[in-house]
Amino acid sequence: MFIISLYKTFSFSLPSVNNINVSYWKNKAIRIIFALMPHQGLFIFMANKDVFDEEDVRRINAEFESLMSNLRRCNKPGDRELIEKAFALANDAHWNMRRKSGEPYIIHPINVAKIANQEIGLGTTSVVSSLLHDIVEDTDYTVADIEKVFGAKISLIINGLTKISGTYKKETSASMQAENFRRMLLTISDDLRVILIKIADRLHNMRTIDAMPEHKRMKIAGETVFMYAPLAHRLGLYTIKSELEDLSFRARQPQVYNEIAAKIKHGEKKSTAAINRFSLPIIEKLTEAGFEFDISGRPKSIFSIWKKMQAKNVPFEEIYDMLAVRIVFKPAPSIPEKTQCWNIYSIITDLYLPKPDRLRDWVSRPKPNGYEALHLTVMGPEGRWIEVQVRSERMDEIAERGYAAHWKYKGDESPESELDKWIKKISHILENQLEDPVEFLDEFKMNTFSTEIMVFTPKGLLISLPKGASALDFAYEIHTEIGNKAIGAKINYKLNPIGTILSSGDQVEIITSDIAKPDSGWLNYAHTSKAKASIMSAIRTQSREIIQKGLKILESQLSKSELTGETVKKLCAVFEMPSRNELLTNIGLENITPDEIRKNLKKRAPFIKWELKLPGSGKNRKSDKSHPAAVDKKESFLLSENPEDASYSYTIAKCCNPIPGDEVTGYHSPGDGSIIIHKSRCPEAIRLMSNEGNRIIAVKWAIHKLNSFKARIQMNGIDRIGVINEITNIISAELHVNISGINLAVNNGIFEGTIDLDTHHTKDLDSLILKISGINGIENVKRVEEYP
Repeated sequence: MFIISLYKTFSFSLPSVNNINVSYWKNKAIRIIFALMPHQGLFIFMANKDVFDEEDVRRINAEFESLMSNLRRCNKPGDRELIEKAFALANDAHWNMRRKSGEPYIIHPINVAKIANQEIGLGTTSVVSSLLHDIVEDTDYTVADIEKVFGAKISLIINGLTKISGTYKKETSASMQAENFRRMLLTISDDLRVILIKIADRLHNMRTIDAMPEHKRMKIAGETVFMYAPLAHRLGLYTIKSELEDLSFRARQPQVYNEIAAKIKHGEKKSTAAINRFSLPIIEKLTEAGFEFDISGRPKSIFSIWKKMQAKNVPFEEIYDMLAVRIVFKPAPSIPEKTQCWNIYSIITDLYLPKPDRLRDWVSRPKPNGYEALHLTVMGPEGRWIEVQVRSERMDEIAERGYAAHWKYKGDESPESELDKWIKKISHILENQLEDPVEFLDEFKMNTFSTEIMVFTPKGLLISLPKGASALDFAYEIHTEIGNKAIGAKINYKLNPIGTILSSGDQVEIITSDIAKPDSGWLNYAHTSKAKASIMSAIRTQSREIIQKGLKILESQLSKSELTGETVKKLCAVFEMPSRNELLTNIGLENITPDEIRKNLKKRAPFIKWELKLPGSGKNRKSDKSHPAAVDKKESFLLSENPEDASYSYTIAKCCNPIPGDEVTGYHSPGDGSIIIHKSRCPEAIRLMSNEGNRIIAVKWAIHKLNSFKARIQMNGIDRIGVINEITNIISAELHVNISGINLAVNNGIFEGTIDLDTHHTKDLDSLILKISGINGIENVKRVEEYP
């Protein structure tokens, strides 16, 4: 009763005057109560029912009860009390807040805690941190307040989860969005739970994204597929990764998503029947062999199906490997899991014909994120390819829960796993981070999410490198000194330059020389962050040594009285050097000799006028293009046919060449202030959504009857007399589309090439492609999505 009375004294008995911050004093009351009796937080929740209606309170209680009744790994004494205390504080801090959907804000932290605990498998500390993750950012509480109540460990996680202030500025005008990513990633070496909770936070935000305005949906969806989905994949959270990709795809391209989803739904009964027919013989044989197992089947994710359609340039109906079957077995204690996986493989391939090039053995060598499984693709009973995944129960838990399960099965004496190595690699990248957050993020993504290749040392040691890595990257991966002394490489016993790109399976021997030294040109060959950082470090060291040498030479030519700042300035002017260090470097490299120094000191230094220009100052302030005018993001920007009708000029991005009818998004350029139009699925657009989401705006096409847009189609077929004439007649005579360029060639009776067109809409282009497809001898016609 004392606690409720104390709370009411602070929160309800304050005078109603403008200069009193009631929210502040209510929070102050909570802090005093926690200091006095830290485990009584739930009483505060019960007393504080003055804002939401009864339905809101019932919903909040039901959500929290759902969390508490399904807790996992929270069985130690005091765990439940700590979670209740965190909920009480979070609930009061967010009490008068609602999300865009209209639901009480506290529902979001509760759901993040559910995902962290029940879907990722994290424990009490993470549940508490999830409940509190928005408190510092959105309320009057500070990290210091959290530390006083919950301790240093939880406050460290909360600090990592808190975005930087909206007033953050940097001389490089770096993206605040990218800086927030960097801040989050920097916590990896301290506590990886920050990343896992952030992924849980993003997953719930994506599940509820429909309530957001379109420009916000595009920004959030873009950064999700650009950073969060690959991060989830790298941490072994495959189910979450797939859901993030699907939700992002639905937000960015809703029409395409819905079409594929409808087709999957339409064929659901047929797919289920096919999986059942396929599985029954396997179930019978595995049972006979004495295996204890579960078998399940499902269609692949919508995003992965769409990616296959794009990669193969075929419609949905021509994707034949959409079905996947998973076998999870309970391993026999006396037989290695690897052996049992291959035994199951043998049973399956006795029943169905395997596709050899689709065998993936991650049992012998797990993926860098710890994933272990045996994947094979076999021909099903109806002539359809079906993927089969074979896992033990341990492998399955690691596959579903990633990092959390990895540590559950890892003992103190266990050897360093691939996931351990990956975390070390990330720590190394973070130690050598770039100044610009956007550059840092691109570098981080390239080095940690790219496809990997496996190459061998001369002694057969396996080295993992990102795809596109060179022999120089390999040298630095072995040892920094080997990289610094590298002059060439023997790749598969053949001598090659140090910049040669490696392929999986190559055996590489680095040739070194004591006189070799890194220079700036080496950066053109370096792909990994380790190689780039080592080269830059070596160049800086060499530069310091050269400057010191130059200083010694200069000192030897001048007396102490002559060695003044004025003398150095005079020499810089005479030799046209922009700085003291540049002068000393040239002296150290002997580009400037001692005789030239003595001779030029006698000359009179030329007069140099120095002018300091401040960006955005004076009369030109209005023309400063780094501060474009604000765009109304609440309204979709209309891509009008007449540029004079638009409040802003727009240009079509050359990287993806969208035309009316394509799903598009706009990027407000910081340069000239114009809007650049990208296809929503364009990789560059996704990168911009992730790094500079505040510049992304919703756009939509107006009707274009006068203006035409460039498009390109590619085709091939059997050559015959008159086929080209038929194609051009359909384009120009029947459909009245202008041909702006044509490039066709014939080789051994097969013609192929491209035709450039001026068109008004994707419907016109689709109609044209359909018509050309009907010409006798035409094998394939498709639109070229990206071209110069």
